[in-house]
Amino acid sequence: MSNSYSATAPTPADVQAMSGLTLIEFGTDWCGHCQAAQPLLEKVLDDYPEVQHLKIEDGSGRPLGRSFRVKLWPTLVLLRDGVEVTRLVRPTTSSVIEEALEQLVGEG
Repeated sequence: MSNSYSATAPTPADVQAMSGLTLIEFGTDWCGHCQAAQPLLEKVLDDYPEVQHLKIEDGSGRPLGRSFRVKLWPTLVLLRDGVEVTRLVRPTTSSVIEEALEQLVGEG
């Protein structure tokens, strides 16, 4: 799992064209809520190797975050073949992340 958010993001069209299962994590390296979520994500994501995890730096004027109407960090958007299945905003337990990943994987 990457430790920092990428300043380079795919375009919204690239995301829509993605195949398979993807979790896009929107946030910033300096966000306290984002930092608090990292151990929760690490605990759960190892059990879901089939889910691609993208950490995307978000902020004003960032087109990908705006296309998903991200308002708070971290926001986790779970996609199947480029289509949003569910999202989590500021998750505070690993169980809620695991439930969302189970929903994503189980619907396939």
